[in-house]
Amino acid sequence: MPDLLDVPLLPALVHGALELEPTEDGGLRPHRLPAWARGQNTDPMLAINEAQPSGVRVVGRTRATVVELEALVTRRALSGAPARALGSVDLVVDGEVLGGEVVPNGDLLTTDVTTGVTELTRGGPGTVRFDLPSGEKVVELWLPHQEGVELVALRADAPVEPVPTDDRPRWVHHGSSISHGSNAVRPTGTWPAVAARLGGLDLVNLGFGGSAVLDPFVARTMRDTPADLLSLKVGINIVGGDLMRRRVLGPAVHGFLDTIRDGHPDTPLLLVTPVLCPVHEDTPGPGAVDPVALREGRLVFTAVGDPAEVPAGRLTLRVVREVLAEVVDQRRPGDPHLHLVDGLGMYGPDDTGAHPLPDALHPDADTHRLMGERFAHNVFGPAGPFPTA
Repeated sequence: MPDLLDVPLLPALVHGALELEPTEDGGLRPHRLPAWARGQNTDPMLAINEAQPSGVRVVGRTRATVVELEALVTRRALSGAPARALGSVDLVVDGEVLGGEVVPNGDLLTTDVTTGVTELTRGGPGTVRFDLPSGEKVVELWLPHQEGVELVALRADAPVEPVPTDDRPRWVHHGSSISHGSNAVRPTGTWPAVAARLGGLDLVNLGFGGSAVLDPFVARTMRDTPADLLSLKVGINIVGGDLMRRRVLGPAVHGFLDTIRDGHPDTPLLLVTPVLCPVHEDTPGPGAVDPVALREGRLVFTAVGDPAEVPAGRLTLRVVREVLAEVVDQRRPGDPHLHLVDGLGMYGPDDTGAHPLPDALHPDADTHRLMGERFAHNVFGPAGPFPTA
């Protein structure tokens, strides 16, 4: 076994995060929102999810044949629900996904779905090790997308240098748990990661489970983040949380887009409508966990709003798509770089037979791949709004 060198955890080695928090032990904790934005947030769910490094990776150029990453991961579980698949660190070499390894040990945060009480069980850090091809190459270690991660140490049998520039277009995307990667098995398998790889883009994933709700601090974060392409996929969390009525949704979307445009007046900007979610297509929120399924050990979501209240302004996904189309129609005369992307083209009514949603809300791993491929074809293809070929 070759002797391994301690590689300093330089911030320049970490791509896809907007801020790195130094830890007491000399490590780094990636964040996908800056500290000022986190300070304006009052939602514990968003606080947890923005620190789950979906799309974040350690990137370096090296001639090493072995690399190790030591990290402390914090996993989440719901009492009574099936255990979520353990997240992996994925190895990508010169753009090709070569494999993945689960970080051993780790802390576990268990939440009682009936009371909201959480319990933390300590497990400590663990190390993943990868054998690498010979020669000089660019190595990426994609971090688990649904686990909190503290980077503890990086080791290799040769120096690892930061990649000084990335000449690929930078794509900054904001969305819900589906964009975050819920039910995807590996970090390179979330639909934004799949689409970015196919389109040759440098991804910054601001998909936050349960939290694509038009928060102004997220709009300002997108405004201030360098980007060649911006996208906003919104709807399911607003409906599922029963957070708005039709009267305020359109102005709120306008305001979010106005803020982004303050920093990116001419950058291509995609407004992506919701993918299909049958339980919320015609039934308003709030969403809830199906208690019968939970007693059977299954996690299934349902909608408990009253469809009769839709004419009075309650939101469904069908209504959200109408409002988003209206917003784009209103803005396009003065904003030719704004584009509407139909989420049903990523996952729609014809897909439910071959690709059912396991929990009635989130796509499985194969469906994430399918959605990423379709998004890349529809958006990055020759006829799309942002062709990259």
